[in-house]
Amino acid sequence: MTTSKLTTGKLITAGVDEVGKGCLFGPVWAAAVILKPQAFAQLPGLGVTDSKALSAKRRAALLPLIQPQLETFGYGQASAAEIDRLGIRAATELAMLRALQRLQLMPELLLVDGCLRLRPWQGEQETVVRGDSSCLAISCASILAKQARDALVERLALVWPGYGLEQHHGYGTLKHRQAIAKLGPSPLHRLSFAHGTKNGNPVPIAGPPGL
Repeated sequence: MTTSKLTTGKLITAGVDEVGKGCLFGPVWAAAVILKPQAFAQLPGLGVTDSKALSAKRRAALLPLIQPQLETFGYGQASAAEIDRLGIRAATELAMLRALQRLQLMPELLLVDGCLRLRPWQGEQETVVRGDSSCLAISCASILAKQARDALVERLALVWPGYGLEQHHGYGTLKHRQAIAKLGPSPLHRLSFAHGTKNGNPVPIAGPPGL
């Protein structure tokens, strides 16, 4: 984990990460966290890392261990309709901004996973390539975002049955694409993504267009 002055508590530092950017269904979700100083001694040994590298069982076990180490955290999301209207990059940035706006402290430095800056953010920021596995604050944000979005999609699976959402959480698996071809898209599918047609109507079957 990163242990430079960026993440050891010398600055009020927030980590932010998204989940669900490549999904065909539902919102893109973001979490932002500011860690307590002691978190840098207590969390690394617990196996906190990129949420994608952890099983659902392990993420669920880590969540109650992470939460007491958070000075403040926030969630944000951008809906499928906002993704269709704004494009996936701008919608992801909107979700991140909404998460940051829910923090109870204003960060002096923002750490953003990946290589793309958060364009609307007016404060200091650093991009961290593979930050979800190398930067503790971003790793924690990754786990929080993944757990929250998965729980939401599992509830939505009860509203929109037949797509297998409780299994793939909206990602473009073969089963999901076959269900879309059979049932057509639900109101929460992202119609701006690359698509085929069913009865002359657009059917999303692939990932997002280029950023």
